[in-house]
Amino acid sequence: MAFNLSDMSWDRPPKNFTASDKEIRIITEPYTDLWQRTYYGFRNDNAPVLQFTTEEKFFSFVVRTQFESKRRFDQCGIVMYLNGDNWLKASVEYENGNFQRLGSVVTNHGYSDWATTDISASIDTVWYRLNRRNSDYLIEYSLDGKDFKQMRICHLLEGGDAVRFGIYACSPENSSFEAVFTEMKVTDCVWARHC
Repeated sequence: MAFNLSDMSWDRPPKNFTASDKEIRIITEPYTDLWQRTYYGFRNDNAPVLQFTTEEKFFSFVVRTQFESKRRFDQCGIVMYLNGDNWLKASVEYENGNFQRLGSVVTNHGYSDWATTDISASIDTVWYRLNRRNSDYLIEYSLDGKDFKQMRICHLLEGGDAVRFGIYACSPENSSFEAVFTEMKVTDCVWARHC
């Protein structure tokens, strides 16, 4: 399916962004994030997300992200935001000048988890692919847009019917950076059925 910006809608649009069918640029705002309860105890549900809506049970969504993050937890990536208590996201979160955390969060019924692996702080471009098979999801990443590697397989308890999915960017601390999204597309599901 060809990307069409008119098929997407914002939850909490950012104050500073530009958007076309070829490129979306977001300047993040300080103290924006998506997180629910687990470990830290706090809840933050104010990051801007731009999403498609679909009832299709089998699809893949790909996007290229470029980022100039510079402060701890600065992040941008893919999201499937159903509501404040049920969503998933995948991104690179800046940590320091030596490494970043490539990770994903799945939030079911108001509780978030966080799975990560460390990558070089020099990486500033990542492709993501979100694959859906009914209520189950495969999140993948690539550093070249061709060779995708598995990040995680997960289940969304409320993710079996119509869903919304797309992109997000945020800065949980007192920071701001530019996130650029390109090469966005929705295709038939490339995640093969397990036999």
